[in-house]
Amino acid sequence: MEKKVKRRYRIVQIGALVLCLAAIRLFEDGLFYDPLIRFFKSDYLLGEIPEYHLGKLLLNLFIRFMLNTLISLAIIYLAFRDIQILRFSALLYAILLVAGFIVFTFLLINIEHEHYLALFYVRRFLIHPLFILILLPAFYYYRLRSYK
Repeated sequence: MEKKVKRRYRIVQIGALVLCLAAIRLFEDGLFYDPLIRFFKSDYLLGEIPEYHLGKLLLNLFIRFMLNTLISLAIIYLAFRDIQILRFSALLYAILLVAGFIVFTFLLINIEHEHYLALFYVRRFLIHPLFILILLPAFYYYRLRSYK
């Protein structure tokens, strides 16, 4: 009986964390400096990149990435209760941070019309918690295989 209660409590915690991820997305305009939000919501392939402050944009992108990462890592820990999986996930997120920021910064500084779509997708991968959608099923599958 107690195991079912703990499991339900973990599910409620994971649900609350998912709501936190949704809140970050819902209130992104007020929380973060990102002039590219409106740009990519418009017909961006025909437009010009709006004026932006590179340092401020990268700092806000970093803060948003870290918030999403911390919440995602908490979800992964609650789902699997395994420190090794948590460490491996943190390492993957760190690699994504470094590689993503290098590519994003390069594309932003050297932007041409042909690269708008690449900038869009790299930015999207950094500001949205898409990585957790890859990691959760992968670790679940890993767990299933290791139990057999």
